[in-house]
Amino acid sequence: MSRQKLGQHFLTDASWRARIAQTLTSRPEDVWLEIGAGHGEMTEFLAGIAHRVVAIETDASLAVALRDRAAAWPNVEIVHADVLSLDLAALTGDRFRVYGNLPYYITSPILHLLFGFAKRIESIHIVIQFEVASRIVARPRRRAYGYLSALCQYFARPEIDLRIPPGAFRPAPKVSSALVKMSVPGERATLGVADDASFLIFLRKSFAHKRKTLRNNWRSVFSEPEIANAFALCKLNQNARAEELSLSQFADLFNLLSKTG
Repeated sequence: MSRQKLGQHFLTDASWRARIAQTLTSRPEDVWLEIGAGHGEMTEFLAGIAHRVVAIETDASLAVALRDRAAAWPNVEIVHADVLSLDLAALTGDRFRVYGNLPYYITSPILHLLFGFAKRIESIHIVIQFEVASRIVARPRRRAYGYLSALCQYFARPEIDLRIPPGAFRPAPKVSSALVKMSVPGERATLGVADDASFLIFLRKSFAHKRKTLRNNWRSVFSEPEIANAFALCKLNQNARAEELSLSQFADLFNLLSKTG
């Protein structure tokens, strides 16, 4: 498969690599997981600040070349694999940090994978499409606020550190990118949700049709009286839409409705 089909855009501009490097904080004992190592554009820097680096690259020819280059970095392990197929805990051990230059088309699946290991992750630093970054950090009542916003803010505290122009990459993408930092944990730590998987299904259902009210999105799962009662107890408008609610309000509704559904 060609590099373009893999969605790979390599961060070739040295000045932008340096700017990204300056945003990364690390302790000498830290383990870093790098997703999409490419030619090692950031791997060499991570090798210099970390106890150990596990660099994942899905392209076979790139992985072979990177192994040759990594011979000079004794604390770096190159893994040729699709990150979505890996057990990250088995690769990294107890605790780790994440850096990734993520292919745009699989940003969401990779984030879902990472959040499955949220209790082990210290921080996440990812270079992604700026539009996606804007959705991740969007707050309630903003147009960009949606399921991805709620997902990321449930597990982490995301913020945009840098906006990166297309010219920093080869091949240059057609859109701007951003470096997003996610500190862990997110709001999950204070919401009292016992079942993460069920709560995420609930959120996905809530945002399934953003123009519809929550009542309409939930109609196939909960009865009208159950929905009305939950809204009343949470003191919410009966015609509220998902984009209007905070994670705390979603958690309250979920905890009420999961007892009746």
